[in-house]
Amino acid sequence: MRRREFLIHSATAAGAALLSRKAILNAITTQPLPTKFTASDTVTLGSTGITTSRLAMGTGTVGSGHHSHQTALGIKGLSDLLLNGYDHGLRFFDSADSYGSHPHVAEALKHVPRDKVTVLTKTWARDYKGVQADLDRFRTELGIDHIDIVLMHCLTEGDWTTQFHGAMDALSEAKQKGIIRAHGCSCHSIEALRAAAKSPWVEIDLARINPIGAEMDAEPATVAGVLKEMKTEGKAVVGMKILGQGALRTRQDEAIKYALSLGVLDAFTIGAESEAEQEDLIRRIAAA
Repeated sequence: MRRREFLIHSATAAGAALLSRKAILNAITTQPLPTKFTASDTVTLGSTGITTSRLAMGTGTVGSGHHSHQTALGIKGLSDLLLNGYDHGLRFFDSADSYGSHPHVAEALKHVPRDKVTVLTKTWARDYKGVQADLDRFRTELGIDHIDIVLMHCLTEGDWTTQFHGAMDALSEAKQKGIIRAHGCSCHSIEALRAAAKSPWVEIDLARINPIGAEMDAEPATVAGVLKEMKTEGKAVVGMKILGQGALRTRQDEAIKYALSLGVLDAFTIGAESEAEQEDLIRRIAAA
């Protein structure tokens, strides 16, 4: 009987969660946004002074082991995709060492004015010397003398601001020397996200957010609450997993509208895999 009660309770909770997600999507669909948005809107990232486009071009769909769906396009293929986005007003290149996308971004940067593009990348290094070595290597791979934004990648520890202070110090020094313009983190647990919200060191946070909680740190309402705290503190908040790593592919309009309706995202990143898909995203944002 206890097992039966447990199963009934679990099924009821799952059903309630599903209904609440459907209610969120239905509310998004019926409520108009307060203003008009475009992918190429010029936005300012928190208190960093960095201006860029609202939509960042992601290069790391299912990205790990120096590979992603975007890097599978080849250096020319992904470079051409980034340049197509640039031609449509997108100025935000989202890369990472673990995606293996630095050579692809480097190729695209040969064809555009460096000061017109914001380059973001991410390091897995967790100590001072590791970050220093990464920054030297990243700049060589990207073919640039400075990187706009460098994030500590995929943090999960609730005490990361204490445990990895050496890496933080290295990024702070790099900013003072003009090697980078801003630093921050991407979080993959609610504990790490809460620590980021409380840390004055974090200038930019890359946060997973979508209306159904797919590939996220916690339920959407919980994450959105932490992101509002970040926004209040003047941090830049850049959204990722907007389409739930494909879970919302058939409901892209609602997912995009949700991201825009939150009022806490300075920008968000989505990884298109073709020019047609990229241009469709641009149209959908304008239509939201």
